[in-house]
Amino acid sequence: MDIKGKNIVITGAAHGIGAALAKRFRKEGAGTIALFDRDMDAAEATASEMEGIAYGVDMSNEAQVQTASEDFLSRVGDVHLVCSNAGVAFSDGPDWTSGSQTNKQWEVAWQVNVMASVYLTRAFLPGMRERGDGYFLITSSAAGLLSQVGDAAYSTTKHAAIGYAESLAISHGDEGIKVSALCPQGVETRMTEGMEGSTTLTDGKLPVEDLCDSVMAGLAAEQFMILPHPQVADYVARKVSNYDRWVGGMRKLRRMAYERTGRPL
Repeated sequence: MDIKGKNIVITGAAHGIGAALAKRFRKEGAGTIALFDRDMDAAEATASEMEGIAYGVDMSNEAQVQTASEDFLSRVGDVHLVCSNAGVAFSDGPDWTSGSQTNKQWEVAWQVNVMASVYLTRAFLPGMRERGDGYFLITSSAAGLLSQVGDAAYSTTKHAAIGYAESLAISHGDEGIKVSALCPQGVETRMTEGMEGSTTLTDGKLPVEDLCDSVMAGLAAEQFMILPHPQVADYVARKVSNYDRWVGGMRKLRRMAYERTGRPL
């Protein structure tokens, strides 16, 4: 995929990975970029830096997603790339059991980390199918391939996000629809501030500019799995080759985190 001239939607675009992708796409000559985020003020600030259009959207609310999507389509006609990037995490604290998160937290995680991609599909896939061309970039996480120690809801919903990306690719690839799943480990954003010593940053923080490099290369190659941290591929290979050994290794990682910081995350 060539970004030049392409109209793009990015969710969770006010900060972090979403904002960095918006700025990189603009630098690479993208067409009109829509920034969806529930923090409208921050989305507008980011949009003003790269001549984008900001929308205040709660991605757990399908009606808001549909309204913003329809407005953007009315402005630009065709949308070529949809980046489902918004995500939430809570952790299993303070008691650190896998059942500790509330039903509300599980529901929010499911809505934002999984259903938001479904809502975006309903909004933009029909036009893509009609043209026989379009691209979805779904930000999951290495946690969706491996696991996030200390956050059951995040791990579960990020696994589901990859499953949904697979379904999109399988069901609509013959119609000209491309799909990539973006699965980074720790990245230098607000989300990882103050997490030094946690299992999330076992392999350190990747500069967000390096993540953008990986995304650009992955989109150009139209590859399904984009791994900004290449070691994740080795971890996944070890996991599937000996699942019991992998689970044991993750338990050890959890114990080591407790010894360092008094918490597993």
